[in-house]
Amino acid sequence: MRKQLLTTTAVLLLAFTGSAFADMDAAKKFLDSEIGDLSSLSRADQEKEMQWFVDAAKPFAGMDIKVVSETLTTHEYESKVLAPAFTAITGIKITHDLIGEGDVIEKLQTQMQSGENIYDAYVNDSDLIGTHWRYKQARALTDFMANEGKDVTNPGLDVDDFIGKSFTTAPDGKLYQLPDQQFANLYWFRYDWFNDEKNKADFKAKYGYDLGVPVNWSAYEDIAEFFTGREIDGKKVFGHMDYGKKDPSLGWRFTDAWLSMAGNGDKGIPNGLPVDEWGIKVDENSRPVGSCVARGGDTNGPASVYAIQKYLDWIKAYAPPSAGGMNFSESGPVPSQGEVAQQMFTYTAFTADFVKEGLPVVNADGTPKWRFAPSPHGVYWKDGMKLGYQDAGSWTLMKSTPDDRAKAAWLYAQFVTSKTVDVKKSHVGLTFIRQSTLDHQSFTERAPKLGGLVEFYRSPARLQWSPTGTNIPDYPKLAQLWWQAIGDAASGAKTAQEAMDSLCAEQEKVLGRLERAGVQGDMGPKLAEEHDLEYWNKDAVAKGNLAPQLKIENEKEQPQTVNYDELVKSWQK
Repeated sequence: MRKQLLTTTAVLLLAFTGSAFADMDAAKKFLDSEIGDLSSLSRADQEKEMQWFVDAAKPFAGMDIKVVSETLTTHEYESKVLAPAFTAITGIKITHDLIGEGDVIEKLQTQMQSGENIYDAYVNDSDLIGTHWRYKQARALTDFMANEGKDVTNPGLDVDDFIGKSFTTAPDGKLYQLPDQQFANLYWFRYDWFNDEKNKADFKAKYGYDLGVPVNWSAYEDIAEFFTGREIDGKKVFGHMDYGKKDPSLGWRFTDAWLSMAGNGDKGIPNGLPVDEWGIKVDENSRPVGSCVARGGDTNGPASVYAIQKYLDWIKAYAPPSAGGMNFSESGPVPSQGEVAQQMFTYTAFTADFVKEGLPVVNADGTPKWRFAPSPHGVYWKDGMKLGYQDAGSWTLMKSTPDDRAKAAWLYAQFVTSKTVDVKKSHVGLTFIRQSTLDHQSFTERAPKLGGLVEFYRSPARLQWSPTGTNIPDYPKLAQLWWQAIGDAASGAKTAQEAMDSLCAEQEKVLGRLERAGVQGDMGPKLAEEHDLEYWNKDAVAKGNLAPQLKIENEKEQPQTVNYDELVKSWQK
């Protein structure tokens, strides 16, 4: 009866209030059909948040807004489900384009160079934070939210709830981007094979220590050797997986913190200072001063060369023969086919590919035969360094976008990251951005089927995984140099040392051009004088820093492993 009465009342109200109520009607339908209990907000608070969007959007109703992001499951959900819902609720027509990551960067570059408003908002990696901060072509969201965008900033946005806030904050303390999705690169392994009694006994007999999650690269290498060629379930398996095709995605494989995992750069969370994981050094004013060891950088230092050499050795010795000809997207799902024992560098964006019913790596009850764990570190790594990479695709508003269009786009950006929708969106894409979502009971219930992903994100270990930081003054220009240099090493055209020598020299050419052009003002590069490795190492040590480190003669350190179940328990203390 009460429900009937409410319905009757709604019809009467609609007759008197017109379209505004129709918008809330659309919001309620969306909450009923799409969100349900999958929200960190109560139903009353969901409706309150939706009412705010309805009211804030009124001045922009009827506008056609274009936004763009790379093609990921999370963004597909936004484009196909959330964008139409937002349009129905607010009257702002959203076209959410999905294109390749490289194409997103290209469009952004074109807008920066031409001033033409190609898109009203971009989801681009927080790796561009140094670029946005220095070029001053992206709106500082801190200023925007306090001033011209105040009337379109959701009072329930809760910026402090975003776990990647530090990634999108520049040295000036201002937020330049709003995280939309995040995923990490973690260690992946066959939990069932590691717990098999014969595998455990054979490994202990051969190596003298327990088979478990490798803490360092020495242990990873032993495990890779142990499993490669071993027969399990009637087929020969491999101890490692990676990719080596010379294309742009090969660059991500290394700029995404591979060098820091080896021990390149300095201590510092989220990024090493003064030398970061790219090997680029900045001065006390955050101005890049060099990339090569000769200027105090570390791109071609012993830790970096060690990192590249291990990559080359392992893909050749322990990975499937096809790995060398694969790119990022081709290699990602390979471990799910059931012939790989472990992978040090697995992007959690592929989690959905690892949990599908019927896969060789999934049990009949839907639980995985595999687990995620923290990545092992190389011999040059020291406690206090970052230990891996986290991709943080983030909303960015350009100054070249007219104010009214930027405001309308900002409303959409807040809608798809709102507390109302984020839990549901995270269940679809598994790319967590909010602490309130991570704490939601539904993820406690789902955790056993996600192989440690939830446990990792709830753990203190998460803090050691971070994107590229602010030392990088022009991400689009510098990032494209990596895949070409590494590709030369992967093909055998250059040694690891030659490839990194070439890479740091090319990076310094870009830094030098930016310095001469003066386009980044007093935040732009200022190249240092050249000296040898010993000079800069001594200088670093005197200042309490590390990079560039001297070569360690014996790079095969004592191997160390930990029991996975004990590791997870330690996170929960």
